[in-house]
Amino acid sequence: MAFTRATGKHRAPSRLTRRGAKAVGIATLATSGVIGSLASPALAADTEAPAADTGLSQIIAIEGDLADRIDAQADAQRHQADAVAKAKAKAKAKAEADAKKKAEAKAKKAKTAAAKAKEARESEARAARSAERARLGTFQLPVAGSYVSTGYRSSGSLWSSGSHSGIDFHAASGSSVVAVGAGTVVEAGWGGAYGNNIVLRMTDGTYTQYGHLSSIGVSVGQSVGQGQRIGLSGATGNATGPHLHFEARTTPSYGSDMDPVAYLRAHGVTV
Repeated sequence: MAFTRATGKHRAPSRLTRRGAKAVGIATLATSGVIGSLASPALAADTEAPAADTGLSQIIAIEGDLADRIDAQADAQRHQADAVAKAKAKAKAKAEADAKKKAEAKAKKAKTAAAKAKEARESEARAARSAERARLGTFQLPVAGSYVSTGYRSSGSLWSSGSHSGIDFHAASGSSVVAVGAGTVVEAGWGGAYGNNIVLRMTDGTYTQYGHLSSIGVSVGQSVGQGQRIGLSGATGNATGPHLHFEARTTPSYGSDMDPVAYLRAHGVTV
């Protein structure tokens, strides 16, 4: 009976495949030292032939070179990964440093702006206070363009005390009478011999009095500014004709009078 060779996946390996497997097996046995330990002296003597004769040395050299290449490639990849990581870390550190620097610059700029704004506000406040002090300290004549017709301490029977307790400013009936300076109204009404009169407490603590008015335009407790009209001149009370009686006092009451001309001049008014 004739025998035929099996086909398909059960076919025997080719000669080339068998030879390759044999070479790999020899290399494995040589690496593990099995050949050296089992070979007879004669066989050992035969195997001491140059590696070029058996191909074993060439296989080992190829494998060693391949391993070196793999190690070198792995080292290169590690070095590249380390370099990338360092570059990223450096870039991140630089970005954080730049952000911090920008934040500090922004904060410094904001602080400087706030300081300048505060200084500007304080400067404006000082200027306003200075202007207010100047305004409060500014005085003027009670009747614009007028002059003194009767002096202070003038004697005569017209005054119950025997002398004039203030000064008279020439003023036609109905002329505007203004506050000589800023103050508060402490009296506004009939004042006996003074007729219709007004007494102001000035911002410096002194008092001024305006008498013989034909009409009164303010009320007690009202604040008035320098130059503000408070009434109209007239001849009410003990008066022989229209004029304005003006007094400067240390208190709101009669008898605390002081020289009105000196008072006005001390406040910068030319009388």
